Amino acid sequence: MYEILLAEKLNGSVMKMVISAPLVAKKCLAGQFIILRVDEVGERIPLTIFDYDRKSGTVSIIFQIVGATTRKLSLLKKGDYLFDFVGPLGNPTNTNDINKVLVIGGGVGTAIAFPICKELYESKKEVDAIAGFRNKELVILEDDFRDVTKQFFIMTDDGSYGEKGLVTEKLEKLILSGSNYERVYAIGPLPMMKFVSKVCDKYNIPVIVSMNSIMIDGTGMCGCCRLLVDGKVRFACIDGPEFDGTKVDYDEAIKRNKMYFKEEREKDCNLLRRIDE
Repeated sequence: MYEILLAEKLNGSVMKMVISAPLVAKKCLAGQFIILRVDEVGERIPLTIFDYDRKSGTVSIIFQIVGATTRKLSLLKKGDYLFDFVGPLGNPTNTNDINKVLVIGGGVGTAIAFPICKELYESKKEVDAIAGFRNKELVILEDDFRDVTKQFFIMTDDGSYGEKGLVTEKLEKLILSGSNYERVYAIGPLPMMKFVSKVCDKYNIPVIVSMNSIMIDGTGMCGCCRLLVDGKVRFACIDGPEFDGTKVDYDEAIKRNKMYFKEEREKDCNLLRRIDE
């Protein structure tokens, strides 16, 4: 059992939790994830590690309330316990051989982008970051990013905060201004990562994306997180979750993510009814 030491809302649908998990905290690195279960009958869900403290033995996670399991998770409070908290899983982010980097996060994907920024910053790299949101109400982690970046830009679709526009527009402006990034990391919705990769490919800048697909066992056995990378089948849980953004088949990944939408919706509705009872 894993004690929840902090549970707080970052906006209307996104929560942060700090979990006591000394063995996970001892080994985890930026880019890796955990798989948790709320209780002994709960489904397994993957969440990227937001932060960790080896000395205190804690691991922080951030999640969006989008279905029955994350709804059930959001109802837990400080002092409650998670049944399972397994990790670290996946390969850590490769931050070697680079000095100037741009990190891009979209929506709740900014929570996955943050540990990459932090690790680069602590390694004395020059780090800029862009975070994109639909509107001001959804902005999260602004202060955290400003603490670990040289330049931090917020983009909103409606212009209610930061600059109005898409992260790809800001990316291209920075490139054309002579920023000379050696690598770009992009984490967010599949369409966002697709078009960020297109811009980077246009200017011959290496781009790494995080394919945090649906995962169940985290060992490559279930096949739920399979995707095509450079025409070959790969599994996000063991081969990733990070891949060369120019080689990912985003259209196939988007199609697969929608494959069981109806069944997932029906399952969530049934679970939510039981939770509300």
